[in-house]
Amino acid sequence: MSRILIAEDEPRLSSFLVKGLKAAGYTTTVCEDGVRAADLARASDFDLLILDIGLPGQDGFAVLRALQARRERLPVLVLTARDEVEDMVTGLDLGADDYVTKPFVFDELLARVRARLRQAGGGESSPSMVLAAGGITLDVRTRRASADEEEAELTAKEFSLLETFLRHPGQVLSREQLLSHVWGYDFDPGSNVVDVYVGYLRRKLGSERFETVRGMGYRLRT
Repeated sequence: MSRILIAEDEPRLSSFLVKGLKAAGYTTTVCEDGVRAADLARASDFDLLILDIGLPGQDGFAVLRALQARRERLPVLVLTARDEVEDMVTGLDLGADDYVTKPFVFDELLARVRARLRQAGGGESSPSMVLAAGGITLDVRTRRASADEEEAELTAKEFSLLETFLRHPGQVLSREQLLSHVWGYDFDPGSNVVDVYVGYLRRKLGSERFETVRGMGYRLRT
């Protein structure tokens, strides 16, 4: 199982990342300042660092310089609100492997995490690429879905929503959990987009498979 270090000082965002990455099968550790991030990256055996630039103590650029000076081979995915080209170039020149700007959609971030781990040789410890439950099969690598061995065409958001259900078979998932995981942590919590897309999955994969749990959310029946 791949271990991911999250250097992020915004509690709401770090909590969101922890929940999403753990649901995807990763082990996570959070630190809230740059000094601690640099120390942990050196002293612990992590497979990936998700790094905010605007950290207290020392910023993310200083962390990258410290890793570069020690010739650390730890893959780094920068996650920051700084979207200026100059900042992106600086981060990449200092050794970052990828750069994602806030706000972001978790599905895209997760895809980039998987890509970085594959490139670093972490593919063997990555989460399963074929998910199955309740008569549904989903190949994450080829992005093919089928129900009772009959293939179904899914949009990108339908695919992400189904992947979330399949990683938690039989578990009740709240609308807020599904919304944050598929559409992003800053998406309008009052939106009914989750209900709409569950309806799409029911039509394509079978309405009996996705149970509404009144007052709580939805569950994939197993």
